[in-house]
Amino acid sequence: MIDAITSDRAPHFVLLRYIPEHWRVLDVFLIPCFAIPKSAIQKRNPLSANAERAGWVGCNIVLTNIPDVARLPIMLNGVPERPSDVRRQFQRIRPLAELGVEERGWTLDVLTAVRSLGKREFAAKDMNAKIKDLSRLHPNNHHVREKIRQQLQVLRDKGFVEFLERGNYRLREFFLQY
Repeated sequence: MIDAITSDRAPHFVLLRYIPEHWRVLDVFLIPCFAIPKSAIQKRNPLSANAERAGWVGCNIVLTNIPDVARLPIMLNGVPERPSDVRRQFQRIRPLAELGVEERGWTLDVLTAVRSLGKREFAAKDMNAKIKDLSRLHPNNHHVREKIRQQLQVLRDKGFVEFLERGNYRLREFFLQY
């Protein structure tokens, strides 16, 4: 899966939550291929030596490492979303597809961190609380504070946040619905 993300060949994912006893679908979400950062992939242990595919290594997808704005609802609580709303939400996050794979990973991780602040307006200094988390996701980067600042500019350029004044930002209103 990491190879697929790195080479920009990751698939779109459709996630389904259902009640098996009643064969009832509750929720359906689309996660576009360009919205899956490498940080969302968790390596599993290889299959045992006596397994049919011995040595094969799978992965888990850590949904909390995928920005919530990139988990597009198609159905919620058994009620389908309007197709026009799903398309509109897709178009809002589509600018992420224009980024290179490596930059996209950082941008997605910083967007997740911004959303976890839980407020519309925030300062670059608010992101200092997220340095430890982002350092854990990107252990080879020793300039995380600078990278966050750079990615806030990317998010601004792609229309996810607005620059208010030096070091102060506002999350665009249509990303508050999630």
